[in-house]
Amino acid sequence: MAAIRTDAPAARNGSPAAPSCNPVIKIAEPIALIAVPATLLLCGFFQFNQTALLTLVVAVVALGVFFAGWEASRPPLRQVMPTAVLGALAAAGRILFAPIPDVKPVTAICILAGVVFGRRSGFMVGAIAALVSNFFFGQGPWTPWQMYSWGLVGYLAGVLADAGVFGTCGQAGDLDRGGQAGDQVCGQAGGSLGQNAGRGHQSNKGRFAVYVFGFLSCYLYGLIMNTWTLVGFVHPITWQTALVVYGAGFPLDTVHAIATVVFLGLIFIPWRRKLERIKRKHALGSDRSV
Repeated sequence: MAAIRTDAPAARNGSPAAPSCNPVIKIAEPIALIAVPATLLLCGFFQFNQTALLTLVVAVVALGVFFAGWEASRPPLRQVMPTAVLGALAAAGRILFAPIPDVKPVTAICILAGVVFGRRSGFMVGAIAALVSNFFFGQGPWTPWQMYSWGLVGYLAGVLADAGVFGTCGQAGDLDRGGQAGDQVCGQAGGSLGQNAGRGHQSNKGRFAVYVFGFLSCYLYGLIMNTWTLVGFVHPITWQTALVVYGAGFPLDTVHAIATVVFLGLIFIPWRRKLERIKRKHALGSDRSV
């Protein structure tokens, strides 16, 4: 559990203070992300013995790097709360939709967390959601892999948000003036059509990019989980066995992808707008600057 500080440094010039990050952790995080799929590929190619255990250890170490980074940043309580709440909502949503296979809001909420609060928060929301919800679904060797896979989706969402792929949700001044301009950028109607045409076009492009990423990220999640199943539990690995594993998972991944786009359509704009207001009001930092 991260060490919680309530005496966060005051924001300078009205800008939220970003949590600090150890330079070693900052370098280790992308390496840890790459090491997991690289280990899967190497174990699959060479077909080592005990590949399930070996890949599991690498996945756990990668998760440890991110949790250590979160701990090292010593986030204040107001910084921890949004991540914890979104993680809890994702876990609760997964449990709520348990009767419907692969129709879960987890991926959508991970993407939202990464876009609003940064890549590290996106990873933590995914990891927390998988860990907590599996106390209901059942813990097992699949838990670290689900934590990693959903965390990776949130992390990548934060990276793409840094690059401006998903557009913006109003500037600081816009949000301070009641959020009207922020609503317009987030796809809400209002104001002069001529003044907001460019913003609306940008917003539409951003929303489309979110939906595309949400759709494809579910196949990324399925690819990781199915590859772990193939490498860890199928011997020998041949193109026939690989076809069976990936073929069996493809329809479920497609359902997951469609459901995620639906959830994003329902929650992304209103939740993002409200979370951006909360972030500005309480001077919450983002890890995208560290």
